[in-house]
Amino acid sequence: MTGRLEAVCVVFADRDAPSRRAPRTAIDKRPLNGPVRVDTAGVTGDHVCDTQFHGGRDKAVYAYSQEESDRWADELGRVLPAGWFGENLRVSGVPATDAVIGTRWRIGTVELEVTGPRVPCGTFAHWAGEPRWVKRFTERADVGAYLRVLTPGHLRAGDAVEIVSAPTHGVTVRDVFVGDDSTRLAALLAAQTDLADTVEARVRKSLHQLEAQVS
Repeated sequence: MTGRLEAVCVVFADRDAPSRRAPRTAIDKRPLNGPVRVDTAGVTGDHVCDTQFHGGRDKAVYAYSQEESDRWADELGRVLPAGWFGENLRVSGVPATDAVIGTRWRIGTVELEVTGPRVPCGTFAHWAGEPRWVKRFTERADVGAYLRVLTPGHLRAGDAVEIVSAPTHGVTVRDVFVGDDSTRLAALLAAQTDLADTVEARVRKSLHQLEAQVS
């Protein structure tokens, strides 16, 4: 399967955030023209404000799919341009939320690996300006995918998004975010030895909650 990189986005300007702990946010991201350097810290020209929950090796790059964006645009009745979800990469033709954890993408000369889901927060709700946004976003679970950078390099809008490989366990970003299938979650823990710390913690918490429901 091959998709397309529709846009590469970095922070346009920091904005006020409704958080005393992190009062500024870099969620306002907009497209760049031309080739862009990507290394293990993320896309050149981008940054995060809330380093407790964003950024780092396992959340270096955030991707959201055009198809998922279009579903929201239809519901909200407005255009949602590339970068609106705070994403670095707007992709089409390949799954983001439904990508298997551990899937490897090649875009330009960059190789990336899907690590886990984005978790919506109050800052995202403030930015969206939509009622009950966190609940609605959570219920639909079209959350996009974080990626780590395996091979630094350059990419640009219009590049192909090539799926290099995908683990056979089949557990997706959506599975981890929703966390309602103990068999699939346990399979992920057994098969994927390099899970992001936050993803492993989320999976173990989900499994604990599911076990408590049946005990």
